[in-house]
Amino acid sequence: MFKAIGFTDSDLSKPLIGVANTWIETMPCNFHLRRLSGKVKEGVRAAGGTPMEFNTIAISDGETMGTEGMRASLVSREIIADSIELVCRGQMFDALVCVVGCDKTIPAAAMALARLNIPGLVLYGGTIAAGNYRGKDVTIQDVFEAIGANAAGKITDTELRDLENVACPRSGACGGQYTANTMSTVMELIGLSPMGFNGVPAMDSRKDEVAFRCGEIVLDLLKRGMRPKDILTRAAFQNAIAGVACTGGSTNAVLHLLAIARESGVTLVMDDFQKVSERTPLLADLKPAGRFVAADVDKAGGIPLIAKRLLDCHCADGSTLTVTGRTFAEEANAAKETPGQQVIAPVSHPLKATGGLVILHGNLAPEGCVAKISGHERLSHRGPARVFDSEEAAMSAVTTKRIKAGDVVVIRNEGPKGGPGMREMLGVTAAIVGEGLGECVALLTDGRFSGATRGLMIGHLSPEAALGGPIAALHEGDTIHIDVNQRVLEVELSDAALRQRLAEWKTPEPRYASGVFAKYAALVSSASQGAITQAK
Repeated sequence: MFKAIGFTDSDLSKPLIGVANTWIETMPCNFHLRRLSGKVKEGVRAAGGTPMEFNTIAISDGETMGTEGMRASLVSREIIADSIELVCRGQMFDALVCVVGCDKTIPAAAMALARLNIPGLVLYGGTIAAGNYRGKDVTIQDVFEAIGANAAGKITDTELRDLENVACPRSGACGGQYTANTMSTVMELIGLSPMGFNGVPAMDSRKDEVAFRCGEIVLDLLKRGMRPKDILTRAAFQNAIAGVACTGGSTNAVLHLLAIARESGVTLVMDDFQKVSERTPLLADLKPAGRFVAADVDKAGGIPLIAKRLLDCHCADGSTLTVTGRTFAEEANAAKETPGQQVIAPVSHPLKATGGLVILHGNLAPEGCVAKISGHERLSHRGPARVFDSEEAAMSAVTTKRIKAGDVVVIRNEGPKGGPGMREMLGVTAAIVGEGLGECVALLTDGRFSGATRGLMIGHLSPEAALGGPIAALHEGDTIHIDVNQRVLEVELSDAALRQRLAEWKTPEPRYASGVFAKYAALVSSASQGAITQAK
């Protein structure tokens, strides 16, 4: 059967290398991956292996944002991981290269590698170039915020369309330190991607070269017998968390690293993110809160320079291993900083003394919740709850000017089980910013956020409403108190009152009674556990 599709005796006598390609023709993030996968296969053949390419599905967060389709995004992470694992177990490949692009394909590839524990690595397709609008670099974040500004009458329909037409110029994943570039950073710092490779932008000619090199490196991994679980140690996870913290990365990294850790057998909890973030300075001046885009990191010296900064401030363990066979420290010490670059601050002058991730607890989130604090947000808020049982209801309230300064917007029943699928709330958060309320309104949700979200926005409230978490007991007008410095999120109600309300609460009917969403809702764990699916 192999010979029927062109493989020879010589081909089949060599190591068989799976090339998991997440190419799909529905988004710029993964649109160019056929080309890169071809280069990976050239590298595999040159190094003495036989590549066999296969595909997976993928879902675009940006395109589905604010729609029913967004429920598919987090579900796709599990399906992508399952499909990679299943093909590799069925075909019994000797090693594996995963070519990834958009948000969920990256952690899914790492999860599959951890499950399989065969020699392998991850190659990220790269960031999109920044768009240019009226002389300013723009990304998809600017479009979402412009939608809110348009609804508020601050910009015209024509201006919104003009921005939309230039914000995403070519192939590649969203251009700021949003979820895709955050998880790309994670893959380099945790050791599953060759350091310096992922950060090369999607359409840069060097991307073909690094793809070819990945084909060679995977054969070297196979010869050395190095497996993912040799790399995915607790220290490596802490290095990755430090990378998220120092770059102001997406809160989705919490969810995905918890999931990868569980697939790897490594103990990791939400509070570990707080501990690492507290000792890690914010060094990268990147969107959504900063000035620069991900392509500027590559120009400044790339992820190796960020790794070197983490070593210099004693925030990383230099002894962890990477797929190149070199240690974290060896890779970091080879970094070359571009003279005069302003993207990555020196350790002596951080943008902020501590990292961007904050884990809060309290009577509304006994298992914890996640906020991203860039240094520009206020650190406390006290106001009335405006309670919505879906993202759509909250979005309608924002765009019809029913949200006022001081309010705390609460969106529930959007968690992993209740959604199902834990939708991102970028449409709502960007509309709040676009309406001019970003500095005076807070938002809480058992759903999650896009990496492009900014402002005092708190997600992943656990347990979620569908599991009877305290967020299910909130009433319109309840006073919510947020104190980032004290790591507290609470409703000003007595324990007895909360218990009484929860005793009267009834489990809502599932949104889907059959199909993939119903299966996912039945199997998914809490966000505090990484929202992985598991047999009950």
